[in-house]
Amino acid sequence: MPPFFKIIIFLFMFIIYFFTSTFAANLDKSFEEWLLSYKNKALKKGISQETIDVTFKNIKFLEQVIIYDRKQPEFFEDTNTYVKKRATPKKAKQAQELLKKNNQLFNEIENKFNVDKEILLSLWGIETIYGKYVGKMDIISSLATLSYDKRRSDFFSSQLFTLLQLVDKKLIDPSKYYGSWAGAYGNFQFMPSTTKKYAIDYDNNEKIELINSLEDSLASAANYINKIGWKRGHPCLFQVKTTKNIKKKYFNLSAREIHHRLKISKWKKMGVVNVDGSDLQTNYKAALILPDSKPNTPTYLVFSNYEKILKWNRSLRFGISVCTLAKMIKYEIN
Repeated sequence: MPPFFKIIIFLFMFIIYFFTSTFAANLDKSFEEWLLSYKNKALKKGISQETIDVTFKNIKFLEQVIIYDRKQPEFFEDTNTYVKKRATPKKAKQAQELLKKNNQLFNEIENKFNVDKEILLSLWGIETIYGKYVGKMDIISSLATLSYDKRRSDFFSSQLFTLLQLVDKKLIDPSKYYGSWAGAYGNFQFMPSTTKKYAIDYDNNEKIELINSLEDSLASAANYINKIGWKRGHPCLFQVKTTKNIKKKYFNLSAREIHHRLKISKWKKMGVVNVDGSDLQTNYKAALILPDSKPNTPTYLVFSNYEKILKWNRSLRFGISVCTLAKMIKYEIN
């Protein structure tokens, strides 16, 4: 290679290194300034200095968390792909085996909290594959990174503050708080605010253990689903198709706000039938969702229980996956 080209390549690499290093240094400085400000606010709101020192001892900005936040599968996978990856025959079989092994506990919790055991198994399977993948990210650094980031700063700042409250009350050990990139923890991936509101020490050992205790994990999830209004034995969703042209206003394309909940008799008149062409067989009100926002893509009638799943995770496709897997577990569909 001629000396001239070597010089050009060297200069190019130097420029990249210089700007990358400068950007990283500025980011580090900006994050440290934000962190100092956040600590001061936490102190003023009643968090002890000891908790702040312990919790933020090894904190760092995690660039990978921002990348994950921008590439969530709910944003780019079509409905069929998303659901088939999560509501699988393998998971249904695993759930049935777990149910047989822990039948007394599941029945007890189902009756006590009035929540179908299949929906608990489905949520557990989809969130962490029955505890196999609970996450290895430093949750405190993840929450701090997302609090510093502008996209959903208020939400994650609030979650981080709730975590500090839990540490302050000795309810969690920050040195063992590892989970998802978004700050969720345990078998059912509870955010700090969910832990604070709904987590239960069901086995009465004076600890809330959302990973190591199946009793605490299941009871906490059941308590959460119960408190947000789940109705045991009620339907979740039906996959349907339309035999007539329906006005666009009737289709829900987003999980933010479900509208046009109509009686089944009205949906029948508008040409909505089960995906296999058979008549709809329930009397509950339902809304029509079209997650891919395109004609001739998966369409569903969803009921009030489905909307409760959206409070757990505000994603149309997540809700479909949970309800689909629950049905597979209940009816042993493989």
